[in-house]
Amino acid sequence: MFKSGHVSVMVADLKQAVRFYVETLGLKLTHQVEGHLAVVEVPGLTISFIYPAGEQSSEQGKSQNMSIGLEVQDLDSAVELLKSRGVQFQHITEEKATRLAHFSDPEGNPLYLIELK
Repeated sequence: MFKSGHVSVMVADLKQAVRFYVETLGLKLTHQVEGHLAVVEVPGLTISFIYPAGEQSSEQGKSQNMSIGLEVQDLDSAVELLKSRGVQFQHITEEKATRLAHFSDPEGNPLYLIELK
């Protein structure tokens, strides 16, 4: 039924969001309307950043009910690469079938890397 996923994130600083997701995380910028919208992709997932966040801007990054996960082959290598680009990880957890490394974007939106065992 579903072919892929799409997430929309309201941001207060579109340029900062694009810089983080494209330059720091290495996602592909596929569309941009200067000052209003940017779209980045990773296989199977599209993320749209919408600016301005408007009335909701004071709430950006405060929702812990949702986070964006990016699957990686080798968690340790991915963490080291992103650390070298300035990403600060909160914690790494290990479960039976997964390893997760939690971090946030510049606006505090929660993200994680996941390695399936």
